[in-house]
Amino acid sequence: MDHTLVSAFILLLLVLDPFGSLPIFISVMRTVPPHRRRWVALREVLLAFGVLLVFMFTGQAFLRLMHLSERSLEVAGGVILLMISIRMIFASGESIYASDDDREPFIFPLAVPLMAGPSAMATVLLLASRQPDRLTEWVTALTAVMVVSGAVLLSADRIRRLLGDSVVSAVEKLMGLVLTAISVEMILAGLKRYFFE
Repeated sequence: MDHTLVSAFILLLLVLDPFGSLPIFISVMRTVPPHRRRWVALREVLLAFGVLLVFMFTGQAFLRLMHLSERSLEVAGGVILLMISIRMIFASGESIYASDDDREPFIFPLAVPLMAGPSAMATVLLLASRQPDRLTEWVTALTAVMVVSGAVLLSADRIRRLLGDSVVSAVEKLMGLVLTAISVEMILAGLKRYFFE
């Protein structure tokens, strides 16, 4: 399943799911002083961006080191995305990463695994390993998605007040439906390449 810059952007946006992350983000940031929230959000977005860039650039070496084929990675990435999309559709994850203490979040849980989770890591690794000659496009798509995610998270309180919980939840479920179709397509493409190529 080959991607264009636009389709890679859409795929990464669906995987990172910034709108679906709003309830968790707001819950985690509740203990952070208001004057620190913008800085914490920017820092966590940059950390997640760095983690995903590392996975993107070391993807081929990682596959060779672990003796993994692109087909197995495509099927595994599709399965992970399918699990994430099912959670997006059926579950409400507001309190999954909530913390009762007053510590400021650092790396966990906002950068990893909320933004740079297993599905995002598998997706960037798969993009880079399938079409390494187009790495510049994948970095551009990832950068654009991180900018969008950062803007959404920085405006979390405003967006939630403006749209309401029900609309945010509906957007997440819609993204989950689209991501389900993409994940099934990835699994089928991996199986097709395994059996027929």
